[in-house]
Amino acid sequence: MSPLDDSQQLAAQLLARRWLPRSHPLVKRALIDTELWNQLGARLAGVGLQLVDNVHADHIAVALMRPAESAVFGESGLAANNNLDIPRDGVALLVILWSLIVLPKRQRQVARSDAIHAGQGEMFATDKPMPQAAAVSPLLSYRSLLADFGDQLGKKLRLDTNLKLLERHGFITRRGEDIAEGPLLDLLIDYDLLAPRILDGALGDVLARAGHPLPRPDEAEQQDIDD
Repeated sequence: MSPLDDSQQLAAQLLARRWLPRSHPLVKRALIDTELWNQLGARLAGVGLQLVDNVHADHIAVALMRPAESAVFGESGLAANNNLDIPRDGVALLVILWSLIVLPKRQRQVARSDAIHAGQGEMFATDKPMPQAAAVSPLLSYRSLLADFGDQLGKKLRLDTNLKLLERHGFITRRGEDIAEGPLLDLLIDYDLLAPRILDGALGDVLARAGHPLPRPDEAEQQDIDD
């Protein structure tokens, strides 16, 4: 049997692990090698999958292509609010965690990137990478989450159960009493679709009343300068 080429190795690892860090040697190569990236995408597309990448995230992942979803989940699965069998209170928890972790992180990333580019000048602006998610992603206190949202999310037992479920699916990681961004939190949720609904909608007000106001981009930039 002939050895696997780089695109086969990457495809196999993504299928086995579901996500890979952008720091992985082959992923780093694929991100700058258009031919390798296209080969990888073609291999995954052959089995109904697509690459999911986001410059704001520290990982890449795979997801079903739209035409494959009906074949895998059927009509009833497509009508569900998610295809991971996450209960409704688990989905509500996921949206809250995304709002409190990804929204501030995205704004800080953009603010830092803009500040770096302004300092470097236009000639070198494109040479500086986006700040890594791990460096700017906030940690969320479990005790604070339980105190502020426990009643709405089914109290401690349901909250703990859903946190374990979200951790198993790769949306979050646990660091002692803190909750951190997982590999998929900023990959599988559409920022452009969800962020305006939260920032300008009722959930933003709910979070603010609970003591978790979401910073606007200009506020995130000022906070970054102060840091």
